[in-house]
Amino acid sequence: MPYDPPLNSLGLPKPVEETRVVVAMSGGVDSSVVAAELAREGYDVVGVTLQLYDHGAALAKKGACCAGRDIHDARRVAEDMGFPHYVLDYESHFRESVIDEFADAYLAGATPVPCIRCNERVKFRDLLETARDLGADCMATGHYIQRKDGLHRPELHRAADPVRDQSYFLFSTTREQLAFLRFPLGHLTTKAETRALAARHGLSVADKPDSQDICFVPDGNYAAVIEKLRPGAADPGEIVDLEGRPLGTHDGVIHYTIGQRRGLGIGGLVEPLYVVRLDPDQRRVIVGPKEALATRRVPVREINWLGDQPFTSQPEWELHVKLRSTRPPAPAILRPVSETEAEVELLSPEQGVSPGQACVFYAPEGSRVFGGGWIWKGR
Repeated sequence: MPYDPPLNSLGLPKPVEETRVVVAMSGGVDSSVVAAELAREGYDVVGVTLQLYDHGAALAKKGACCAGRDIHDARRVAEDMGFPHYVLDYESHFRESVIDEFADAYLAGATPVPCIRCNERVKFRDLLETARDLGADCMATGHYIQRKDGLHRPELHRAADPVRDQSYFLFSTTREQLAFLRFPLGHLTTKAETRALAARHGLSVADKPDSQDICFVPDGNYAAVIEKLRPGAADPGEIVDLEGRPLGTHDGVIHYTIGQRRGLGIGGLVEPLYVVRLDPDQRRVIVGPKEALATRRVPVREINWLGDQPFTSQPEWELHVKLRSTRPPAPAILRPVSETEAEVELLSPEQGVSPGQACVFYAPEGSRVFGGGWIWKGR
């Protein structure tokens, strides 16, 4: 009878010592623990860190990934654990694939999520191909999400810790990528477990703070970055109500997001007003009462579908969707328009829905992620 070798802890039919794993190392505690754990188990670990922007300018900046300090931390972990580590210069590609689109989306009145594009276009596409070129059997990351073996193919599932779950930022992971990727931290129930593992390995990053900002946006000041990338982007204009009546002026549409209430600079009003819509062509910020923000129908495109059946195989899908990373999934009906477009009907209206945000699909029960798409135009 044919002999089927047993699966190792990464689900591969090879001895641990013959299994090469490329670990995407950001320099933070999560990916460092992944690399250290796999090295301890005896895997042939290769650490790779991406230089995504001018790290010389970022050396003093805290709270962001892939800066100079983080490259140093990743290299030190590799040295301490005894596996090779490489730094790849992806700066120009990162700017073309992520930063430029981020700036242009804001100029068009959208609210982009560059971390998703980075995972989609850099980490899980180009870096994954580099891992294959290095002879890797799989690539592991420190993301909090789970990959589980389904009846037909690997499935994407939310992390065991709902607070740390990063499924919103990884919805565009394709089936082919999922077959090659591994997420060793997805089953952990608290971040404290990760830090305890780091301490057990004696890692210098065990107490390192988590990154908070978008890596290329210092202190969360999006407008300053966009003005630097696109001079003249902060042209002044009018703040108007839903009927187009002027209420005040602004210093650039890029300073506003849909749903914003504070900082509008239009005092003396009886009721609070919110940003309802942005019109960058006319340089207008349209404001209205809170109820004007309510949205029930959301057009979505660039859909990545991870269901077992084709997306267009039925007229409707009853799933839950998440329209922002900080909100819980809510019941919705998905109506396919094509294999990559759909109309999403929310069973309960949501406020502050903005073009440029992601709409991620979840099973009504359980932890499975069915992919998602991009919200692409206003109501």
